[in-house]
Amino acid sequence: MKLYIRLAWRNLWRHRRRTIIVTVAMALGLGLMMFYDGLMFGFDQAIYGNAIKILGGNIQIHAQGYNTETGQNPLQPLADDQAAVQAALAQPLVENASRRINTVGMVTSREGAFGVSIIGIEPEKEQEVNLAAQNIASGRYLNQEDEDLLLIGKGLADAMDVGVGDRITMVGRSTHEQMRQRTMTVAGIYDLGMPEYEKSTVYISLGEAQALFDLAGQSTEVAIVLKQLGTEPKVMAAIEPLLPGYEIDTWRNNYPELLATITTKNGVMNIFSVIILLIAGIGILNLLLMAVYERTREIGLLGAMGLKPFQIWLLFIIEGTLMGFVGVAAGILVGLLINGLLRQVGLDFGAMSSAVEYMALISGRIYPTWGLEKLLSRALTVAIIAALAALIPAFEASRREPAAALHHV
Repeated sequence: MKLYIRLAWRNLWRHRRRTIIVTVAMALGLGLMMFYDGLMFGFDQAIYGNAIKILGGNIQIHAQGYNTETGQNPLQPLADDQAAVQAALAQPLVENASRRINTVGMVTSREGAFGVSIIGIEPEKEQEVNLAAQNIASGRYLNQEDEDLLLIGKGLADAMDVGVGDRITMVGRSTHEQMRQRTMTVAGIYDLGMPEYEKSTVYISLGEAQALFDLAGQSTEVAIVLKQLGTEPKVMAAIEPLLPGYEIDTWRNNYPELLATITTKNGVMNIFSVIILLIAGIGILNLLLMAVYERTREIGLLGAMGLKPFQIWLLFIIEGTLMGFVGVAAGILVGLLINGLLRQVGLDFGAMSSAVEYMALISGRIYPTWGLEKLLSRALTVAIIAALAALIPAFEASRREPAAALHHV
């Protein structure tokens, strides 16, 4: 076998021009696939990562029995929320962890009553990861000391016909199922470009929520934001042993519709990627077939020297496989170069932010990853396609009669 490998490797570089053309074709195919993967994962972080931040983080920690409650967002306090926060922040993949009180209620004005989610947050801790805090259209963001102040979305402000400084009535349910009503002043209005979400979510300070809902010094949820989407299982595996008696869930369980959207998108994109690789495979097949016809006399010489048809077939298969490995190595370099450059400058998709509602989550530029997430499967696919593409040329070569091949002009 070593002899065949040495002969195949020598043959590759004896026909340098053909080898370079095939290698460049495979390198561009794999490099573009790495760029494609990096861009898709960059989109996931920009759109779905931001969507998950809006929905309460990648991971949520609740008290035992929280998910079995019949009421929506039950006011079930955590036994030791500070311990839960510290356990989360100790993990290197965690970007932020903060306490929350999350319940449902209603806000009213002269325009009518609107059902909303009321979220009590630690403003200073969430400022860097809360998209509402980063998209204040008018007024200001909340402070921990704020009392009787709330932050509302532009969609709700428009529906209620209110602005900064106006007063509205907020009604919510306390831990004892008693209805609590308080007149609140609009401190600020956030604009995410998502009217439906803005219409249904208001924020107040955690201290105000604790006083309003009889949860002095307590919270009902710890929201954990991760540095990268997809690392939830690792973080959960690390913190679960540290927090026995708590319910720890990810957005995958809490928001199955978002998971279904991502799964569908990935499935469609995988189909496109396979089509791209198949097109590259057809090009490789064509080049290798042409190589067989160019080397007819060489094949005849190999047969005259005593190589059997199977041995000639094997030699061409090894050549195709080695060419695939060379193409994979070159493709990885091309992909890393493309993504490395784009990671520095990004791609401007700001003009698309108003195309559909979810695109509003793009802050302006998309920064692709290195494209290594599916590198192993992509590289193996390219190598296998190169080997399979060599099957037909190898079969053609093995069928040549040595005498006829030697007299081929």
